[in-house]
Amino acid sequence: MNIRSDPTSTRTTKMFAEVREIPISINRLIEDSETVIIGAANELRSVDPVIITTVARGSSDHAAAYLKYAIELLTGIPVASMGPSIASIYGATLRLKNAASISISQSGKSPDIVQMTEAAGEGGALTIAITNVSKSPLSSVSAHTIDIQAGLEKSVAATKTFVTSIVAGLLLIAHWQNDQKLLDAIRKLPDQAKKAIDCDWGIFCNHMKNKESLFILGRGPAMAIANEAALKFKETCQIHAQAYSSAEVMHGPKSIVDVGFPVLALASRDASEISLLKVADSLSEQGADLFITSDKTKSDQQLPFVASGHALTDPLLLILCYYNFIEKLARLKGLNPDEPPHLKKVTETV
Repeated sequence: MNIRSDPTSTRTTKMFAEVREIPISINRLIEDSETVIIGAANELRSVDPVIITTVARGSSDHAAAYLKYAIELLTGIPVASMGPSIASIYGATLRLKNAASISISQSGKSPDIVQMTEAAGEGGALTIAITNVSKSPLSSVSAHTIDIQAGLEKSVAATKTFVTSIVAGLLLIAHWQNDQKLLDAIRKLPDQAKKAIDCDWGIFCNHMKNKESLFILGRGPAMAIANEAALKFKETCQIHAQAYSSAEVMHGPKSIVDVGFPVLALASRDASEISLLKVADSLSEQGADLFITSDKTKSDQQLPFVASGHALTDPLLLILCYYNFIEKLARLKGLNPDEPPHLKKVTETV
């Protein structure tokens, strides 16, 4: 089903409305779920885990990857993603004494996520669920459940739930580590999110209208954002997008970058920015059409962004700028971002 494809027309998509609700959802999460988050954080501190595992798929797995960087950077504790099929298909038992496991699922219903979480608990891990449905099968097998407070999300493309899953995880980490600077940065997110949503990436939108593929670069937490952006290109615009670390792209993939090949570089204001810029500028010199979220680049195709003032919240604002762009691009192509072909809102895998 198509909707009006004029990008200047009044927005009619559920995706657009839900993106606009993100600042409210973040604020609601902070106000309504912080007590539960503090309880989970206190037990995390008591357990003092030597390793953290994550259980998730799709957009939720990208949120988990973001939190992996945050945990490792702040705590020095390694984080590993567990394949849900280890429990659901293979029936293997993992030894997780002195570990904690964070499961992320919008619906809390997918059987493989639930089974892996239950197995993690049986293996000795402290289990924490991050979900938009507080009373769900996932909640029933988790020691703690954090309601992300995103509200009803009707569009197949996850937006509110992706952002609030990350914010919930960041709040958990901040309270666990008693990190007041991170807490202060999180509390600034609702106002910053409003500004990020209004960033105009029109120059990139017009460029991508007739393109079929591109690379998206990230580094650190922004790598998780790059993966999520690549998924949204496929879901909403039927464009093949491949996300790469700005380091990994140099190990082979750069060979297909030729004159006119689009590259979106998601630079954030952290220690990775300079290294990402060097790679992005080198791809531009190779012929790529480079679009980048930095004011330090040689490229004249700089995309507007909102700087958060904290290295662990800055990359998250990039996806808010991007959501405004990708919804507009889908309509420009005559597509309905709410109902991608062959997909449904809740995916239950075994």
